[in-house]
Amino acid sequence: MTVGIDKIGFYTSPYFIDMVDLAHARNEDPRKYLIGIGQKKQAVIPPTQDVVTMAANAAQKILSEGDKEKIDLVIFGTETGVDNSKSAAIYVQSLLGISKQARSFEIKQACYGGTAGVQMAVDHIRLHPESKALVLAADIARYGLNTPGEVTQGGGAVAMVISSNPRILEVEDKRSFHSDNIMDFWRPLYRHDAVVDGHYSNSIYVDFFQQTWTDYRQKYHRTIDDFRALTFHLPYTKMGLKALRSIIDQSKHPEAILEQFEASRMYNALVGNLYTGSLYLSLISLLSNSEALNQDDLIGLFSYGSGAQGEFYSGRLSDQFDRSQLKTDMDTILSERSRITIEQYQEMYQTFLPLNEEDKLFDVSSDNSCFVLKGRKENRRIYLTKNGSGDDQSLD
Repeated sequence: MTVGIDKIGFYTSPYFIDMVDLAHARNEDPRKYLIGIGQKKQAVIPPTQDVVTMAANAAQKILSEGDKEKIDLVIFGTETGVDNSKSAAIYVQSLLGISKQARSFEIKQACYGGTAGVQMAVDHIRLHPESKALVLAADIARYGLNTPGEVTQGGGAVAMVISSNPRILEVEDKRSFHSDNIMDFWRPLYRHDAVVDGHYSNSIYVDFFQQTWTDYRQKYHRTIDDFRALTFHLPYTKMGLKALRSIIDQSKHPEAILEQFEASRMYNALVGNLYTGSLYLSLISLLSNSEALNQDDLIGLFSYGSGAQGEFYSGRLSDQFDRSQLKTDMDTILSERSRITIEQYQEMYQTFLPLNEEDKLFDVSSDNSCFVLKGRKENRRIYLTKNGSGDDQSLD
């Protein structure tokens, strides 16, 4: 029996800024962002979307009614939680109508939370092969306006159904880990924006990759040339390239590995940082844009969460995988977005639910997503389900 990713869905904001526009507004050479960072566009999340609605919007695209009945585990990996007690997973379970006979909880370890959820779900399905699990990875990356980290912002959600006999990626029981108490990035409870030591975090990221890669090779006696492609957590796409370059001299065919990396970062360069979802957007990008992948090809995945936790694991492309529909869906999502001005972006960025008990409601009329955040009233978040015409269907 094989276990792994059977379905995968993605959601991001319908708004983006162009990195050339941001560079000009910040008096920077656009090449610093386009080449030095490796980013072209950045998703801008409106106040009517949060991690709950984005995750629900990503999942509703891929879940059948049969899936909702069979799912008995819902895991939400995020570092942009909406409550210090109640999990974001419970909200999504309710919004989507998933069976109430399911475990539903949230995982937090910076950008690593989605991978922790995938591995927990895989182990669960190995014990309960008739079940299905839903893993959600959603975040909004915020570093502040006019900060060095501003160019590495973004947001969105990836939803994955984990099952036996998966149609996308068979996750192997081969993994290596490395963790240490590192202060490279953190977000205190009293802040909307993260605190980050950028240069230190970059160095730690590469160190953790090299450590987990070396451990994996020694444990399983594999080399880089056993892999068709390596995918990375991409807070910005140049970061993954730095890690890959640190081991590329181990390959007899470096051009082939680098070519697959280019396919794996195409979508990340157009969306920006998803934190927990970044690795899995990179996987989607590889699966959608590489024409060299074949069934049973081995794919490596490096996950990193500041603070810090790293993991390298592997999976094989299923013989049932069909890239055409995934690519069509992704290209449609990204092409239908609207480019906004830097002034519009800054106004949107500064509009959110405050970190106090103040009631606040948003105008959701311009947000045509299936699930939206109406606001907060009497300390309760209000989520709205909309139909195709934008009319209210129900209020949760």
